[in-house]
Amino acid sequence: MNLKVRKAVFPAAGLGTRFLPATKAMPKEMLPLVDKPLIQYAVEESIHSGIQNIYIVTGRGKSAIEDHFDVSFELEHLLSSRKKTELLSIVQGVSDMINIAYVRQKEALGLGHAVLRAKELIGDEPFAVVLSDDVIDSEIPCLRQLLDVYEFYGASVVALMEVPPDQTSSYGIVDAEPVEHNGAKSSLYRVRNMVEKPKPGSAPSNLAIIGRYILTPEIFKSIEQIEPGAGGELQLTDALKHLLRNRPIYGLKFEGTRYDAGDKLGFLKATVEMALKRRDLGTAFHEYLKTLKL
Repeated sequence: MNLKVRKAVFPAAGLGTRFLPATKAMPKEMLPLVDKPLIQYAVEESIHSGIQNIYIVTGRGKSAIEDHFDVSFELEHLLSSRKKTELLSIVQGVSDMINIAYVRQKEALGLGHAVLRAKELIGDEPFAVVLSDDVIDSEIPCLRQLLDVYEFYGASVVALMEVPPDQTSSYGIVDAEPVEHNGAKSSLYRVRNMVEKPKPGSAPSNLAIIGRYILTPEIFKSIEQIEPGAGGELQLTDALKHLLRNRPIYGLKFEGTRYDAGDKLGFLKATVEMALKRRDLGTAFHEYLKTLKL
């Protein structure tokens, strides 16, 4: 019987240079998408997927993340004294939503290194890795879709998305064969190999790894055994490739829409589309957009 996935690692020690100067003093994970920070969307996805504990890997200048998920006695007292019960409920909901612990990554030495920093907290259990830059809007949470595959096969699973051939050099790309699952053979793959950011024209496919993973604990040994890759960093893709030598890995083309909120254009797209889906904003915002002379 496969162990239940109870924990998720959130790497959040990056510098967010693509959003300077906004991220000079504010973590990129705290950039607001309409009225919630990016990282909260990912935390809520984890909760709705059945995750019970979250470990956020932080670095210097990331204290705003901890403050966001902590209790704010002064703000709660102010809202209570002014009878702003709806806002008070929202604030309390953030601090009460899930168990969160933090571990420090003193240097940004790659995604693999960030995951390795959570080794002692994870122990000998399977776990999820969630990159909050990737905002995924789906009827069934993307992480839940991956967990369903893990619970069936008992193996590591990565989220996949088709990307245009001219964009494969921006992603980890898999070489994979379709696997029949639930009577279909269109969305689940058995990974044969993977390449981190292949040069144009040399990618084995157009199936890109997106920022959602379910990993078995053997990944820690693989991270410890690989050599640093590009930029002297420990790449999680390289560790997964090492893990493939002894353990199967599956890839799932998830159902839903992914926004690359770590990119300025992707962030703008996410803001517009998320706002249009809001019951309290969507209609008025749609009417406003129609007035623009585009």
